[in-house]
Amino acid sequence: MYRIVTDTSANLPRSFIEENDLVVVPFSYLVNGVEHFETEGGFDGGEYYDILRSGHVVTTSQIPPQRFVEAMTPILENGDDILYVGMSSGISGAFQSSVIAAGELREKYPGREIRLVDTLAASLGEGIAVIRAVKLREQGVPLGETAEALEAMKGKICQLLLVDDLMYLRRTGRVGGVTAVIGSVLGVKPLLKGNEEGKLVISARIRGRKQAIKEMARRYEALVRGAGSSVVGIAHADCEKDADALADMISETVDPPEILKVCYEPVTGAHTGPDALALFFLGDDNVRYMY
Repeated sequence: MYRIVTDTSANLPRSFIEENDLVVVPFSYLVNGVEHFETEGGFDGGEYYDILRSGHVVTTSQIPPQRFVEAMTPILENGDDILYVGMSSGISGAFQSSVIAAGELREKYPGREIRLVDTLAASLGEGIAVIRAVKLREQGVPLGETAEALEAMKGKICQLLLVDDLMYLRRTGRVGGVTAVIGSVLGVKPLLKGNEEGKLVISARIRGRKQAIKEMARRYEALVRGAGSSVVGIAHADCEKDADALADMISETVDPPEILKVCYEPVTGAHTGPDALALFFLGDDNVRYMY
């Protein structure tokens, strides 16, 4: 028996977490110097993003190794093995913290197996990998084979991110100040993607938000593979109408069996800013190199 562990970056609904007995390790963030921990599967997105819109600065930090130790120890003491499906090491140090924690726990519990998968993804990109792990476990696939399947799959996870205000990316060093100013003046919206290293890079600059959303749907139609059998994820930073519009566009092209829509969890949302919109789906082995 093995338990599936992930973190709050996976952005999965509380109902899914509870139904599948997942263990979720929380990220934390500071609002005006006060620390908050992300909840499992939900928070008041409207209130949170209004805080950002009002000019309050939210700072974030990676999950420390001890938090992983505290989450994983009860599982191991119960005699179960662990599959951790984690956020991209390209954008957070949390995965390295899990490596440190696992090393400590393997020494303490030598009879137990701990497998770690760096999804090179975040939000529902990471969540898609967790969903796949749950399905494989339900089918009776052993821990090692499930981990190998996720390793083979992670390069196929396509992540597209549209941000409305470049200020937040500038604050976190994602774009330079000059680029940010030019984008704001001209109304150009940057469309980012997750690359082969699990990092966010600017893929295109598109004039106008509506056109940028249409481009996201166009890329889905061009790049998706296995659409009839894989969930598609849409995450939004308090712009649900745009998320619904994107879902409608996708359904009119290559209709997936399920479109999972969620509000961006606080830590990722602090970097993307309000009104960010992201799309996650599976492509082929070259999808991270496209565009």
